[in-house]
Amino acid sequence: MSEPLSHRKIIHIDMDAFYASVEQMDNPELKGKPIAVGGAENRGVVSAASYEARKFGVRSAISGFLAKKNCPDLIFVRPRFDRYKEISKKIHKIFHEYTDLVEPLSLDEAYLDVTNNKKGIPSATLLAQEIRERIFNEVGLTASAGISVNKFVAKIASDYNKPNGQKTVNPDEVVSFLEQLPIQKFYGVGKVTAEKMFQLGIFTGLDLKSKTPEFLEKHFGKAGGFYYNVVRGIHNSEVKSHRIAKSVAAEHTFDINLSSEVFMLEKLEKIAQELERRLKKHQISGKTITLKIKYSDFTQQTRSKTMPYFISDKALIFETVKELLYQEKMKDSVRLLGISLSNLNTEIKKTIVVQLKFDF
Repeated sequence: MSEPLSHRKIIHIDMDAFYASVEQMDNPELKGKPIAVGGAENRGVVSAASYEARKFGVRSAISGFLAKKNCPDLIFVRPRFDRYKEISKKIHKIFHEYTDLVEPLSLDEAYLDVTNNKKGIPSATLLAQEIRERIFNEVGLTASAGISVNKFVAKIASDYNKPNGQKTVNPDEVVSFLEQLPIQKFYGVGKVTAEKMFQLGIFTGLDLKSKTPEFLEKHFGKAGGFYYNVVRGIHNSEVKSHRIAKSVAAEHTFDINLSSEVFMLEKLEKIAQELERRLKKHQISGKTITLKIKYSDFTQQTRSKTMPYFISDKALIFETVKELLYQEKMKDSVRLLGISLSNLNTEIKKTIVVQLKFDF
């Protein structure tokens, strides 16, 4: 029988400014300079920023125009995703030398369950340090790590001593660590939720912990139960070595806003074709089609329809999207269109984790 979930040893590894760091590694002239990956065009969006650029408020998801305004000396670099994938594979190869329980979140971060690791090293703290050193020596990049009893706390901890640092939150420290933490540092609490919590007098983990389940569910719905548990260190999600995709999507941002549905249909047909290619490549089909519309004022709208059967064919997807497009009038010109397919035919596979004696 396995030991309680609180006896797990979880490491969250997060590469430091991954895309930007790869560019600085490959081009020494960029080292020490503020750079942004992507975002160079008028309508471009920053994918990643170096730490030098972040000091000026440049960060991912802001427009290239705003990034340049914040940092006039900013250097834009075109993204090279094939190169990032190549580096990511090397990093993940190192992970798998320590455990097969590796759950990738993206190219630059992953959870590792090292409760029962291949090296037989009982200390998760020492393991994280060794993994980070190997990434630096063998790949040339720095990584940060968080170590704790569950994924939630490990994720928060990995951001604690960034860049190129790590933090361990031992089992007996978890609750006090979360109590002292500013609420906006809680993983999953975004800007909007944080503002709502501030209005309710919730500024720290301790404030959150003082609220009843009924209070939290009243104000945050289903998420209320999640907040009630995690602030008490309860998060039983296992590290899954095979993450199952919940949706597959394709989208496009336009250089010039579209104001006519006729032009939108032309673009949507191409997006549906790309979506079909991705679905066929991974042999995935789904039932729920969602049309994503982002207007020129950056407000976003989604319209969905669930089919009675699984589909992956471009023609069927496009016909449904056409129906969704004409469901109601456009409220403004459109800068982005996207199509996603969810309610997929993929099966969730559960991983059985062997738990061993806990020793940080």
